[in-house]
Amino acid sequence: MSEEAAEDQSGTPGDGGGGREYRIAELARAAGVPVRTLRYYQERKLLPPPRRAGRVGLYSADHLVRLRMIGNLLERGHTLEGIRELLSAWEQGRDIGALLGVEKAVTTPWSNEVPVTMTLDELTALFPGEVDPGAVERAVDLGLIEVDGDRVTHWSRRQLEATVTLVRAGVPLKAVLSAGQELQRSMDALAAMFVQLIATHVVGRADDQDLGELTDTLARLRPGAQATVEAGFAAAMDRQVRTAIDQLLGRLATP
Repeated sequence: MSEEAAEDQSGTPGDGGGGREYRIAELARAAGVPVRTLRYYQERKLLPPPRRAGRVGLYSADHLVRLRMIGNLLERGHTLEGIRELLSAWEQGRDIGALLGVEKAVTTPWSNEVPVTMTLDELTALFPGEVDPGAVERAVDLGLIEVDGDRVTHWSRRQLEATVTLVRAGVPLKAVLSAGQELQRSMDALAAMFVQLIATHVVGRADDQDLGELTDTLARLRPGAQATVEAGFAAAMDRQVRTAIDQLLGRLATP
């Protein structure tokens, strides 16, 4: 007879002096997961082994709490390895709520752009004579648009409007896409630099500070990083515009 069968056929489990206990099938039903999933969690060290009573494994209310926590973390998009690390920190006395607060502060999307969806014909009408299969494919590769049948979704209404303005001013769409690709590379490098700074000098000191304070610090850094980039770009545009104007005036002044 298998262990699971033995557990299912055993009598009412004792409380072991520590409250309600569950056989494996009972625990699985209470947590809303298959028995095989529960066993898999045990194999991955996500769930502690049960108390043994002969051939029967008895699980406590703590096991049920842990299973429900695992389910909640999976719904939030955590991997099993990430959950294992969080549970390990919890076992060592760290506040898992505070840990999740740090995780939220780090992973909350920085972009608040509003996407816009239209038909392919509507997109073509915005850029007369500019939209061809090659341009669409390039925009998809750059992550600017997603195509679903005849529906096209641009990730940012503001960026789409800026692109329309440039094209209507006489800049070819292909040139705008090329510039966008270069801008994307520059932004990736800039973002990587900020992430490295924060990872090294802020998150890297997590053991030395209260997690609530770390969460607040990370939240304060977000607007500061964005303001730094915006101010730096504005200053760079001023320099480049002045240089371009000086060159234009120099050409005009040359007989």
